[in-house]
Amino acid sequence: MSATLELAKDLISRRSVTPDDAGCQALMCLRLKAIGFEIEELPFGEVSNFWARRGTSGPVFAFAGHTDVVPTGPESNWQSPPFQSTVKDGMLYGRGAADMKGSLAAMVTACERFVATHPNHQGSIAFLITSDEEGPAVDGTVKVVEHLEARGEKIDMCLVGEPTSTDKVGDVIKNGRRGSLGCVLIVHGQQGHVAYPHLADNPVHRFAPAMAELTGEIWDNGNEFFPKTTFQISNIHAGTGATNVIPGDLEVTFNFRFSTEVTEQQLRERTEAILNKHGLKYTINWSLSGHPFLTAKGALVDAMQAAIKSVCGYETELSTSGGTSDGRFIAPTGSQVVELGPLNATIHKVNECVRVEELDSLSAIYEQILVNLLTDKSC
Repeated sequence: MSATLELAKDLISRRSVTPDDAGCQALMCLRLKAIGFEIEELPFGEVSNFWARRGTSGPVFAFAGHTDVVPTGPESNWQSPPFQSTVKDGMLYGRGAADMKGSLAAMVTACERFVATHPNHQGSIAFLITSDEEGPAVDGTVKVVEHLEARGEKIDMCLVGEPTSTDKVGDVIKNGRRGSLGCVLIVHGQQGHVAYPHLADNPVHRFAPAMAELTGEIWDNGNEFFPKTTFQISNIHAGTGATNVIPGDLEVTFNFRFSTEVTEQQLRERTEAILNKHGLKYTINWSLSGHPFLTAKGALVDAMQAAIKSVCGYETELSTSGGTSDGRFIAPTGSQVVELGPLNATIHKVNECVRVEELDSLSAIYEQILVNLLTDKSC
């Protein structure tokens, strides 16, 4: 059993459903402290976080990630217990295997080998780890970043271990993410009897033309880095459950995943202009999860591409697709942020898994990135 697999199994065996860390961070800190990292525990609310750093000079290269996992669903649907970390036919099964305890294990073992070979490396290596990425994400990475910013401590380059790969480890890395803007809209009408519609005002009927316009709107055409902005309704609800009652209110939940071609404010204004155009009475509650960010070609992207080529022998694709990540809290500080992790095919699913040999490859890639950035071989 490789050191990376052994650590991944140990992490998976801990039932760390958000925001419970279940001892994962203590295990990581023990390993990191043994190789010279200074550990700073930073709990906020019910969330466990830590910042670890080895070195006092720049540049500061940080690994970022999360120890929390999503719920398993009915455990009887799993082929093996989700927190038992089972290896079968070359695959490691368990909740968090891909998202993202496998990455965390690979980060730690990569650092252990790198420090053993380069004890006097250039710059600093850091870890920013939270147990609140899969949940509300209000007491996790964002709070640690605020803490670091308040004392003037900067992250120059950050590798987030989210599962980015598609067919083989390292074939895709995320050098940016779209913004996410959510909304809960309540369209107000007047409740009444379906037999007397002239004495009521049906908010569902009122909203229908506006919904057609919103879903058909072209918000932008994207650019060379980002696909076009999308609008998706995720929930719509009205009524009392009775077939003979016109509802008084309609609640609609929707989300924008937006590119750098449009701003949060523009999306709000254009949406509300369409609602006003159709004469709706409404209450609206916007929620911004994160702005879009992009890390262009430079030291970090180059080092990661070179490392993947060196370890795996193939080129990697740069992408900004997919959901959001905690990179959205780190990028606004001026840090270069790129995400690289295992295959994402099974994340959040029953029987989540990762190929064992790809965990070792991921650890080797992480180690080579450190070599490329923090030694005389810097690229």
